Amino acid sequence: MTDQRIEGAATELEGKVQSGLGRLTGDAKLQLDGRLNEVKGKALDAYGRVIDGLDGLVEKAPVEYQDRARQGLDFARRKPLLTTGIVAGLAVLLSSLGRRR
Repeated sequence: MTDQRIEGAATELEGKVQSGLGRLTGDAKLQLDGRLNEVKGKALDAYGRVIDGLDGLVEKAPVEYQDRARQGLDFARRKPLLTTGIVAGLAVLLSSLGRRR
């Protein structure tokens, strides 16, 4: 289990507690903050699951590519937001290339 999955579970739990307290006290801002933390926690957990899955694929890669793949995964673990932005940018770029004009 990666740090992202642990942090995601903790953030999601914190969000649920905040949201519940917001409902009990009638504090709409606390409720909204709680919901945002729940979503953030779920996203971090999903990101951690993807990283864990890719970790297993590195072991199956040809030996000459395993070191580079591990370096890429280490970068993704250290900088999850940057990695997500890069992947999203590539997806937009590739989808625009596939469209017919």
